[in-house]
This record gives sequence, structure tokens and C-alpha cells, in this order.
Amino acid sequence: MIYKRFYFILIPLLFMCFCISSPIHAKEESIFKQRMALYKKTEALTSIPWYYIAAIDQYERNSQKEPLNEKVISVTIDDNLWYGLGNSAMIKDETVIEFFHGIGKDGNGDNKADPNNGEDTLFTIGNWILHYGPTKDDIKIALWNYYKRDLTVQSIMSTAKVFKKFQKLELKDREFPVSTKHNYSYNNTWGDRRGFGGLRIHEGTDIFASYGTPVKSTTYGVVEMKGWNLYGGWRLGIRDINNIYHYYGHLNGYEDDLKVGQVVKPGDILGSVGSSGYGPPGTSGKFPPHLHYGMYKDNGYSEWSFDPYPYLKRWERMTK
Repeated sequence: MIYKRFYFILIPLLFMCFCISSPIHAKEESIFKQRMALYKKTEALTSIPWYYIAAIDQYERNSQKEPLNEKVISVTIDDNLWYGLGNSAMIKDETVIEFFHGIGKDGNGDNKADPNNGEDTLFTIGNWILHYGPTKDDIKIALWNYYKRDLTVQSIMSTAKVFKKFQKLELKDREFPVSTKHNYSYNNTWGDRRGFGGLRIHEGTDIFASYGTPVKSTTYGVVEMKGWNLYGGWRLGIRDINNIYHYYGHLNGYEDDLKVGQVVKPGDILGSVGSSGYGPPGTSGKFPPHLHYGMYKDNGYSEWSFDPYPYLKRWERMTK
């Protein structure tokens, strides 16, 4: 009798959970499909590979404040650039826009170049790039002339590289940065005071482990920095598709053949835990072996450190 009662309680609960979670997942899956369809359409119309268009949209999405309802396309273009100076009435006719030297284009065939329409904005960005040329170097020049910022160009090109490698947009897997099969420990040390090299705050979380413990990529991204740093010793920097820079410090060494520009995915071995740093190249052993893991967000104007501890706890659960 007790089991029967439990059965009749459990089944409705499971059904409710399915009804709540399934539509959310379906909605996320749908928005990725819609985006990919629009990126591929823009590629067909402009000959600019879809992954560059997707990377621009991704960069803009991650540079904006989180909207209440996420839009399919997040690219926004300044009104003056879209309509042209002098088109104060914001007339959406392409002929009028061209007359005022605006860049707005009609991408969906409704005879209006609307900056609030995703197809129009993607088609406009594709044509802007095509004006400079279709090669990788042409695209970099086009992006620099549009954004006027080196880090933005670098971030977009890295994201495009990741999308091209994996041929999909939904890249949500994550991994804890040290092997969970080894002994390790960590606490929230972000913001603690540090004295070496002058008074400063600790911009990361220290994960203590034995020498040689494997260090792994937490995310999809591109290796942006590799080599010696006075504070971080043998360190590594990875830029992900969410405009976040992941910093790995005090490494004992790197994985063979790991190089700048390489695309990585969650779980890829990057190197091993060490105690390098706090001195010229080769300095080691000034503190117990550990991985310094830091995260830095770029919003299109500046880059700043934020606390990685909550993310590490979540990724630790995902990994285990």
C-alpha cells in the first residue's frame, strides 16, 4: 500500500519535472537552430563563411547586458552608421540609405532595411566585410575598421576558429581545471591581498595539488598566451567564445605540441601543476605547488577579473 501511494506521488512529480525542463531545453535547441539557419543564409548571400558571422553575433551577445528574453540575433549597428548622416527621419528604403551613405541593407526581401531585424543586420555586416574582401586578413581589417579595437578583433577571430573546428554553436560542456582523480584542495582566495611585486589583490583561485597533476582546459577556446610571466611563472591564457580569458599560472610545464593559436575543448590536457614564478624564468619552489586559475571578462570596452570560485564548484560537480 505504501509503495502504491509512493508510485502515484512519484509519477506526477516526474511528469512535472519533464514538462518544466523539456520546454526550456527545446527552446534553447530551437534558438541555436534559428541562428545557424540565419548564419548559413548570410553566408549564401555574401560568401562570408558562416562562422565569422556567428562569431560577430556571439561577441555582441556577450558584450551586452543580459536581456530578459534572449534575442535570436544580437548584432546592433549604430543608427548614424545604418541610416547615414542626414537621414534624420530614419527612412528604411535602401536607396535613401545609400544616398546618405548609410550601410543598412535589406536581408529578408521585405524592401526595408531595418536595424531591428536580425536578417537585415547580418546581411549588412556581411556586406560590410565583403567590401574589404573575403580572405581571413580582409575580414580582420574589416573588423578593426568597424570596432577600432584589437582585442575585439582577436576575440571574434578566436571564436570563429572554434565554431569552424566544431561546426556547431551549442558548446556548453565544461571541465574542472585539474584532474579530479588526483588529490587537490581549494578555497575561495579571490580578492586576497598579495605582496610580491607590490600590494595587489589575488585575481584567481588557488587549487593545491601535487607536482605533475594534470591541468585541463575548462572550456572551448583558443590558446592566446603561452610562456613565462614574472608573477605566474609558466602560464597559459585561453580565450573562450563568451569573451572570457582563462588564466592558468604556476605550471610545471606544458603538454607536448601545445601552441599559441591552438583550439582546445573541455578536458584537453594543457600541462601540469607546479610552483613556478615569483622571479625570472626558471624560478620555482617559492611556494607549495598549485594551479592559479583566473577568469577575466571583456565587455568590448575593458577587461576585468572576477571570482572563478562559483564556476569551479559547478564544474567540479559536472566533472565528477
